Amino acid sequence: RLTLHPEPETLETDLYTYQKETLGRMQVSAEAAISAFHILTSPDMPKAVYLEDVIERTVQFMRFHLINGVYPAYDPVYADPKGKDDGQSVKSKRKKSVLPTNKLLVSVYNKTVEIMELLPDLLNVQTLPDTLVLQISTLSVSPFFVENVGTLQLAALSVCRGIFCQYEKHRQIILDDIFSSLA
Repeated sequence: RLTLHPEPETLETDLYTYQKETLGRMQVSAEAAISAFHILTSPDMPKAVYLEDVIERTVQFMRFHLINGVYPAYDPVYADPKGKDDGQSVKSKRKKSVLPTNKLLVSVYNKTVEIMELLPDLLNVQTLPDTLVLQISTLSVSPFFVENVGTLQLAALSVCRGIFCQYEKHRQIILDDIFSSLA
């Protein structure tokens, strides 16, 4: 599911081309974010390099594409575009799950995992403001409740651990996020 939907009267071939172009743009954006995070996590970088805006936009990029592209492709529970209840239980939807075959979407997923793997390094290098840490903690807790994204869950676990160790005020928030999602 892509959020920038074309007009309803678009032909099927045009829709395929549109989705391919959109996924290509997502891939280029993810590569730019990876490059920025590699620079930010390099040793002995000057403090002027750590622009909060770059980190925040990368976190927003990841959140947007995880919710609107990756999660619906990997977990059928998230694939319902309007939250309609079609009478199927969560378990029955997940039994029918099929991993995506679109190479571009899998590539975007892998790049998102790579960014998530760089976040703990960034947390070790730079002290971030509370608002940004809150966004990162929310981003890192969400994959725990999505099926078929094991590598993303492992990377997110490292991020949660990093926040838990370095930002004492956010420990309870992380636990609250996890417990509220379980309910």
